[in-house]
Amino acid sequence: MLEVDEIIEQLKKLNYEEALAYWIASEREEAEFYRQLAERARNLGLPESLVKTFEKLSQDSDRHARELTKEFTSSFGREPSTDIPPLEVLPLLNKFERADQVREVLETAMESELIAMNAYKTLAEKVDDPRLKGLYLKLAEVEKTHYEVLKREYEKLGG
Repeated sequence: MLEVDEIIEQLKKLNYEEALAYWIASEREEAEFYRQLAERARNLGLPESLVKTFEKLSQDSDRHARELTKEFTSSFGREPSTDIPPLEVLPLLNKFERADQVREVLETAMESELIAMNAYKTLAEKVDDPRLKGLYLKLAEVEKTHYEVLKREYEKLGG
């Protein structure tokens, strides 16, 4: 897996079309990630509110991916694709094997969302293209929202 700084360096070189394709791929992967977290939480008998939170994050990411794909295909006449891995999806599922690990998993997921949010804010400051700047600011806001949702669940668990 590439380090965050390496991913940021790759993202700095993208034009709007490439950055939009990256965002779509990231949302798709994030949707699957949160779907699997919800399934794991349910199988471990964790609180239903946590399961629902993971499901909502999955659904939100899936909805974003579908909406952005429509925009992309209508603007560029092709399906989006990218080779750059998403910033916000960490290999957490392998760490989430027991119910007593849920706080650690939430902490890591929150940290991942914050890293992505800060990276996108940094990218927005470094690009000259106003469309690209706006895209990165939107991405940062999405990640901030995800962080806040996860933080509320973490606090419910006594974090």
